[in-house]
Amino acid sequence: MPDPTESVIIATFSLAMGVFVLSSLIRKLISSRQAVDGQVAQATAFPDSGVNSPYDTPVQASFPPMLPTGKVATWFYRPLDLLGLGLVFLLFFSLALASARSAGGDELVLSAEGLLTSIAFQFICAGIVTWFVIGRIHPVDWLGLKWPGWPWMFLIAPGMVFLMWALIGGLQVAGLMNWIESMGVEVIQDTVKLLQQSEDPLILGLMVFAATVAAPLCEEIVFRGYFYPAAKKFAGPWAAAICSALVFGAAHGNLMALVPLTVFGVLLAFLYEKTGSIWAPVAVHFCFNGATVVTQMIARYYELPLETAP
Repeated sequence: MPDPTESVIIATFSLAMGVFVLSSLIRKLISSRQAVDGQVAQATAFPDSGVNSPYDTPVQASFPPMLPTGKVATWFYRPLDLLGLGLVFLLFFSLALASARSAGGDELVLSAEGLLTSIAFQFICAGIVTWFVIGRIHPVDWLGLKWPGWPWMFLIAPGMVFLMWALIGGLQVAGLMNWIESMGVEVIQDTVKLLQQSEDPLILGLMVFAATVAAPLCEEIVFRGYFYPAAKKFAGPWAAAICSALVFGAAHGNLMALVPLTVFGVLLAFLYEKTGSIWAPVAVHFCFNGATVVTQMIARYYELPLETAP
């Protein structure tokens, strides 16, 4: 049976695009209809309004405009950000396909140079999306870096990690891993396999840095800091959360990790929306990846029969 990973990744990215386009069109139509209805209602109610009418006084809009829900601002995003969204989408779509096509071998192909390239790429991506918005809003305001509620992360982050572990365990008990394995798909990500098998201290050190520093920081800036709010501007919060989570999950190029990471992406977007600070999803992402690294290292050095998870 042919490996379905590539087809599933293509379908997932297509679904993400479909959710975004459909929701954007619906919101555009509703907004246009409401604008027309409002103009008709005003013209009907005040057909002879003169210069003394209070409706001739321009309304002073707040700056930035108040959002109806959530704490993630979108007022500074522009139609040009559709190109930014498309760039992020195409970039990770290409990388996910390349990863899917190269997966399945028994030998690890990750080297120190490859890991350094991957780390550099993540920081470059974070730098690019930061450059997109840096002239419109200060990074502190954009990402909510001054967050007084950060102590809550000592409770929220471990709780989210246990929630994800429960989800992954439930999927394994339900037979997801066995079903995917039956299709001849590699269920273990190369990064996790590297933690299990590599004997090179440099590679292990780079892998730990990539998993606990580069990925939580850079992926959150790209997917939650930029992709989610830019998509929210045009498609609304729910569609943006689903779309960004689908791209985030599929971008890892692993079929076993797709469902858990997509759910994880939705939870991170929800957390970002509720707190208004990128530190919240960064902290949860750090704890999740850090817990994975620690459990894999413990299982390796104590030769524990630990089932691997994404």
